Amino acid sequence: MSTATAPATGPTPTAADGDKGGSMRALIRHRGVRKLAVLAVLAAVLVPLAHAKWASGSWPSALTVDLTDPLTDVNDWIIDNRDSHPLFVYFFGHISNAIVLSVRGVYLVLLALGWVGVTAAATLVAWRVAGAKTALTSAVSFALCGLLGMWVPTMQTLALMVVAVALSIAIGGLLGLVGGLSERAFRVLRPVLDTMQVLPAFAYLLPVVLVFGIGVPGAVLATVIYAAPPMARLTALGLRGADAEVLEAVDSLGAGRWQRLVTARLPLARKELLLGVNQTIMMALSMAVIASMIGGGGLGDRVYQALSSVDVGAALAAGIPIVLLAVVLDRTTANAGARSGGTPVAPRWLRGLDGWVVAAALVAGQLADSLTWPKSWTVEIAKPVNDAVDWMTDHLYSGVPAIGGTADWAGHFTSWVLDPLRDGLQGLPWWAALLIVAALAWLIGTWGTALTAVLALAAIGVLGVWDESMNTLSQVLAAVAVTLVIGFATGIAAARSARVERLLRPVLDVFQTMPQFVYLIPVVALFGVGRAPAAAAAIVYALPAVIRITTQGLRQVDQAAIEAARSLGATRGQQLRQVQLPLAKPSLLLAVNQGVVLVLAVVIIGSLVGGGGLGYEVLLGLAQGDLATGLVAGAAIVCLGLMLDRVTQPTGRRARKGA
Repeated sequence: MSTATAPATGPTPTAADGDKGGSMRALIRHRGVRKLAVLAVLAAVLVPLAHAKWASGSWPSALTVDLTDPLTDVNDWIIDNRDSHPLFVYFFGHISNAIVLSVRGVYLVLLALGWVGVTAAATLVAWRVAGAKTALTSAVSFALCGLLGMWVPTMQTLALMVVAVALSIAIGGLLGLVGGLSERAFRVLRPVLDTMQVLPAFAYLLPVVLVFGIGVPGAVLATVIYAAPPMARLTALGLRGADAEVLEAVDSLGAGRWQRLVTARLPLARKELLLGVNQTIMMALSMAVIASMIGGGGLGDRVYQALSSVDVGAALAAGIPIVLLAVVLDRTTANAGARSGGTPVAPRWLRGLDGWVVAAALVAGQLADSLTWPKSWTVEIAKPVNDAVDWMTDHLYSGVPAIGGTADWAGHFTSWVLDPLRDGLQGLPWWAALLIVAALAWLIGTWGTALTAVLALAAIGVLGVWDESMNTLSQVLAAVAVTLVIGFATGIAAARSARVERLLRPVLDVFQTMPQFVYLIPVVALFGVGRAPAAAAAIVYALPAVIRITTQGLRQVDQAAIEAARSLGATRGQQLRQVQLPLAKPSLLLAVNQGVVLVLAVVIIGSLVGGGGLGYEVLLGLAQGDLATGLVAGAAIVCLGLMLDRVTQPTGRRARKGA
């Protein structure tokens, strides 16, 4: 998709530039009309044939493959041989033992440091690499974790995080190194990383549980699988984007491949590497919380148990430390990346006293009455929060004059939007769904894209979970529609007003650092349980990305084109509709794509609060040990995510991936 071709330095676009842009737009329109014509012909031929053979809307049982028995046999074989087969004893067993010992070792070190030592060390690190403001944030955050009575669970989560992030950075860095230095390896890695990027976190749990069982090893490895791709992608991007002139200069000095990597490529890719570390840490924290469902423990387990019993107060008490931990890790690593290569941020006197500060903190921690946070210093918030929730239930859930209550809103959204959409999708002939997906994917992409999307959707039917998938898809579509309406409107306002953007920036920063799990807590307090709260959590989670991408895309529109429209007397509304939105179309399509992927991730987790669909099948499989049911649903989640990504992925993004 082309953008304006007028040079930014010229006073106005030339006639030749205008003719070139017009001819390009005419070519794109011609291609779109041709695709529509082909689709109309195919529909006229295929629809009557499909309707004559399959009049029913449900997926034919003859085209379904029952994997329950073979998966159950595999599950039983693994359980029976987990303690005796050489593959488990000498390979997976050693991996599990190493992970358990590593997590336990880090956890014991954190406990030995004591709350004073951990807080001081975290504050010192933040001050050294990110500045005094981040250091203050770190100190206050760890203190609040203790005040809320969550010090030990926080240390458990932090221990698991340390091991998972270290493995993710090591594995992702090595893969990125191979991809950055070898074009062939990069072509192999790219589709794998693309696919892993769109998969919801839930999809990683069951395969790991099948091999490693419930416990810390499975939780750590699920986190590593989920968090390593950003490190691999950004490492490869940084190495491949190294300045060619610098590399030529290093070659001219007779440097070998290893010297060129160490002295030129890696230093030039430092910012991408630090960004990869930041993204890996944030994704690892998000996954570590979800991994509590398979024995990860820590804060996530407290939230999971509280949500299971609809104890909003206990869930919030454990959810706040998760947010604080995410903010500290995000600010520290992000600011360290932004300051890389610059002057040290800590004062000189502190840089010379690092060892003494740490030693003093350790001594103070050992002299304290308890290495863990004193119980007398904790604040109980669960009861007041639950009292507030009870008050909301009595006064705000329903019966509010004029506007109605939050339960009324959730009920109306369910009955007016979610139910009709679910019933419509489940009643839609399966072959019609395949045709619609093929048409949408081909209109914005290629035949290859359409084929991938159709095969992914067909695989859902073959797995025998068509109705459950349509239930999940209905929630995704409804939540995406609301997300795009709010996100586009807010993004347009932020793009046109610097004041609005400044007001939104801190809110979006906080929302983008919060793990997916945390969004379920406030929606349960406001809306209770059900599909509507799950959709609400997905909307709130996806909004920041949609707003940011929309704002950035509109701000990057060529100013020459806007000036030309303004000189012709176009109003601000006409400039937006006729110039900015058409030229920002690639960014808007990318916003749609990211909105869909993020909404799907939380809709799946929404099964914890009554969302149903595929997420419920996975949760049921985990809870009952029925891994066959859970694995089939997990595979369907993968297929649904892949289909939605291909249907909404802008062509320009695919072109950049293939570059």
